[in-house]
Amino acid sequence: MAVSVDEFLEMLDRLPEVRQGEGGDWISLKVRGKGFGYLWERTETVGLKSTIAEQLALVAERPEVFEIQFTAGQFGWVVVHLAKIEADELFELVTEAWCLTAPKQLVDAHEAGR
Repeated sequence: MAVSVDEFLEMLDRLPEVRQGEGGDWISLKVRGKGFGYLWERTETVGLKSTIAEQLALVAERPEVFEIQFTAGQFGWVVVHLAKIEADELFELVTEAWCLTAPKQLVDAHEAGR
């Protein structure tokens, strides 16, 4: 168990059109100019977009791995502790965050290619 910062960044290469941007203490993750996540290297945590229901379920199930970051509209952002999660589960959460943000045509093309 545990995902390094470098392993996390390599995961992003598996999703189309992900752009990273420096934001001070964090790296923003965007697809076509819209944010779906953040990486804080110093704390080895990632913030990911999710549905509010998913955010609440993750935190309730494993509060040692996940914590509520904030909610915005219909979305709940969740903090993930990289040292406490398996790579496959993290990639699934990153993919979900990306799918919630990317245009439908890009999501459909990506899923058709898998």
